[in-house]
Amino acid sequence: MLEKMNARLRSLNVVDIGLVKWSVLFFAVIIVKLFPQLLKIDYFTLICLTLACGIRPLYKFWIKK
Repeated sequence: MLEKMNARLRSLNVVDIGLVKWSVLFFAVIIVKLFPQLLKIDYFTLICLTLACGIRPLYKFWIKK
């Protein structure tokens, strides 16, 4: 199943990936509009969550060979 997914991902170009990113951004805006209390989360927590979610992809892209 993962091989089929990887084959489909290889067919995407830079524009397609950019559009996926924009759609995720707009989805996040919808979630924040539905739950405005999410805006009250402090910056330190958001920075920690961002780093926790980004460490593995950054490691695999830049460090792992």
